[in-house]
Formats: sequence, C-alpha cells, structure tokens
Amino acid sequence: MLRAALLDVVDPTLDRSLALGAAGDGALHTAIVVGVNGVGKTTTVGKIARVLVAQDRTVVLGAADTFRAAAADQLETWGARVGVPVVRAHVDGADPASVAYEAADRARAESAEVLLVDTAGRLQNKQGLMDELGKIVRVVSKVSPPSEVLLVLDATTGQNGLTQARVFGQVAPLTGIVLTKLDGTAKGGIVLAVQRELGVPVKFVGLGEGADDLAPFDPEGFVDSLLGQ
Repeated sequence: MLRAALLDVVDPTLDRSLALGAAGDGALHTAIVVGVNGVGKTTTVGKIARVLVAQDRTVVLGAADTFRAAAADQLETWGARVGVPVVRAHVDGADPASVAYEAADRARAESAEVLLVDTAGRLQNKQGLMDELGKIVRVVSKVSPPSEVLLVLDATTGQNGLTQARVFGQVAPLTGIVLTKLDGTAKGGIVLAVQRELGVPVKFVGLGEGADDLAPFDPEGFVDSLLGQ
C-alpha cells in the first residue's frame, strides 16, 4: 500500500522526455539549466549534450556563467569531449544575458537544432541574481523561446530544495528537474515534495561524474529505492 501511495505521488504518467523537438525538424530548440551553487549544472549540461549528440542532434552550448572563471573552461572541456561548439564571454564578468543571446544567435545562424545554456549558480535569496536569470530567459526568447528550463537539485539538499524550486519557479518557467548526486547515500525524497508543489516532473538523475552517468528518471525504481527494496 505504501509503495502504491508513493508511486501515485511520483506519478509515472508524467511526460519526462525532453521537449527539444525531433532530429531534422528544422527548428532551434532551447534549454536553460538553472540552480544554486554546487549542484552540478555545468556537468549536467555536458551530459545532456552527450545524450543529444548520440541522437544525431546538432548542439551549441552557451556558457552564461560568467562569474565563475572555471565554469566556461569546464563547459569547453565538455564541448570538446562531445564535439559541440561553446559560446563564452570574451572577458570575465561579462553580462550573462548577452552571452546567452550571442549563443542563441550563433545557434540560429548555424542552423543548430538545440541550444543548451549553462547559468551561474545563484542563491534563491539573492534578488539581483534571480532578476538576472529572468533577463537571460527574456533575451534568449527573442531568438528561441526556451522549451525547457531545467532546475538542477542536489539529492542531499532536503527540504531546502523545495524552497529553491518555489523561488526559481517564480523567476523562470520551470519544465523539469534534474536530480544530481543520487549515487551517494541520498534517497532524494525531495522529489515527492517538489513534484507535488510545482507539478514539474523529474526528468533525469545524475548517478556520478562520468559522461554517461545521467539516466532517465525511473519512477518505479525510485520508489523501490526509497523503500530499500
């Protein structure tokens, strides 16, 4: 009975696929990845790019995290690894929205199918940073309105993850969650609260640091792990 009740909350019927169109449809589809510091956004962007390239999609990465010097370098490493171009700022501390727009412009000019935008980690209580995130969404929308805004949550975060989800949901139109660090002791029970609060499905889980350690979310497997089965 408990398993059935938990499955009902997780809701296996939710569409957990990425809404990024189909290969060869001739349109540019955009995904923006958001979240607080240290949850694994840049790594998640790289892993999603790898999945898309394996599906023969053409991808451009936008390094809109201009505050953390290593972020663009890290994204370029992923770009080189999976064979996709990365648009980054010409100077440190550049306007993230302008970088995101430049990436969208290049993706359109090169007839790419998918644009993935990495954003700076931001605390949900820093209004200036949250406003900036809203600006990134608005600017990119001038070229290609995001069909995915993915919130990356650390599976170990506990109830603070619900607060993060609420605030990010007020600034950007969240479409899905990526739950990272599920390879440790975390059970990721925050999924139940976030899905119930926002009605936004978990689409992927991160199970490690490797390029292939990103898996589609399996509702039944997740519930079984919560119950220790």
